[in-house]
Amino acid sequence: MSVEITIWFFLSSGLFLGWSLGANNAVTMFGTAVTSKMVKLRTAGIIAGIFVVIGSLISGAGTTNTLTSLGGINAIAGSFTVALSVGLSLTWMTRAKLPVSASQAVVGAIIGWNIFTGSPTDLKALSKILSSWVVSPVIAGVFGFILFKIVKNTVLKWKIHMLEIDTYTRTGLIIVGSIASYSMGANNIANVMGMFADANPFGEINVFDVYTLSGLQILFLIGGLSIAVGIITYGSKTMKTVGNDLYKISPITGLVIVLAEATVMWLFTSQSLEKFLMERNLPTIPLVPLSATQSFIGAVIGVGLAKDPQSINFKVFGKISLGWITAPLSAGILSFIMLFFVQNVFEQKVIIPVPYQLTASVIEKLESDKFNTAAITDLTGKRFNSKKEFRNELFSRREFMNQELVAIFNYAIIDSFRVDSTLIDDRFKQNHFTEAEINELKKLHGNEFSHKIDLQKALFTSIASWQKNGNALHDKQFKVKTLLLENTFRISSEKSNKYHSEFHKQTQH
Repeated sequence: MSVEITIWFFLSSGLFLGWSLGANNAVTMFGTAVTSKMVKLRTAGIIAGIFVVIGSLISGAGTTNTLTSLGGINAIAGSFTVALSVGLSLTWMTRAKLPVSASQAVVGAIIGWNIFTGSPTDLKALSKILSSWVVSPVIAGVFGFILFKIVKNTVLKWKIHMLEIDTYTRTGLIIVGSIASYSMGANNIANVMGMFADANPFGEINVFDVYTLSGLQILFLIGGLSIAVGIITYGSKTMKTVGNDLYKISPITGLVIVLAEATVMWLFTSQSLEKFLMERNLPTIPLVPLSATQSFIGAVIGVGLAKDPQSINFKVFGKISLGWITAPLSAGILSFIMLFFVQNVFEQKVIIPVPYQLTASVIEKLESDKFNTAAITDLTGKRFNSKKEFRNELFSRREFMNQELVAIFNYAIIDSFRVDSTLIDDRFKQNHFTEAEINELKKLHGNEFSHKIDLQKALFTSIASWQKNGNALHDKQFKVKTLLLENTFRISSEKSNKYHSEFHKQTQH
């Protein structure tokens, strides 16, 4: 029981963060509906809460994967501390009536964790997220501009009675608000619970022998509920700044704004859209956690430019933009300071030490990636017990580029695996494993590997078709297969995997 209390204590910062995010982003879903008095605050909060939870459960995985690639926090005390630093930053901004970006605060806090623990920050993942911060409000602004022009030249010219227009507008605001809530839950649940993904304390739960919730989905459910509570209890605080001060929003323009914002959130969240584009060899849109506030304000400005550019209060926009810069900086600094105190004053593990070892196969893999390994070949066989120890030894040899450092850490981590064919179940067929691939896996039964690259090398050698070929959909499925194999055959989680495999078999009889 004490373990359960401890887990809930550590998760409390994630729940606090979800509450803060819901309070801060309520304006992006139903702010215009409430400030225009078309929908009551409580009604809007309940509808938003329901659809946020649904979106979190169904579509939250895609953006979470991107966020965890930026920095995987593997100790729940570390997750607690980083999430708390973000929640405090957001709450401070909300009290100042600034609708800031939770995504930016989260990224800042994770980078703070990376710096504190000596973990390299994957600049590719970071650049993908940063570019979305620039692109998403621009796209939302374009959508808002175009949609308002369409409405102005069609609906507003129809001879419809004012009462009918109000009815249609109210219905439209509820519909687009629900869509925006779903999109916000799907996209932003990564900001709330993504920091707990690698230290997830939950296992699978079977619901009435009908549906199985994974540990990650349980996190998403809890996080989604905390967002919903934030919307209902404190969401009115930020509505005034955007709903009245930045631009005077009428019900119809509010409908256009939320629709534009929801569309952008969906574009950067939808795994179905990504698959659709991949199947046709078209460029895909990255699945990244966006700033709902930035997309919303981009749409506000787009509509304002289409309607009356003079009506936009750019001084308020400048104040809001300042919050977007302050949020990641304050969260990053606060994260670093709080991690120091949690580790050294409260004596909690903010990171679980992971051993690293350079082997001949690691050196070979680095050289195949065109990296210069001359300065580290003499370290072959030497074991390092922490990230900082390993990083310090590397930098004592020479300065490494970020891309080199990320690759070395990824390849050299000791992450033992044992291929056990009894763990192969329906998940493999559901994730596009062919019978031939499964048979080849069974031939490797009992083989053990100390590094991911060793496991992958054995698989790639035995399965000729198992290679990246440049096809986006094939390579995406290849990545999903690889992750499934790693999670299934990882020795540290073997007992858990065996349990779930046996449980699955029993439920089939």
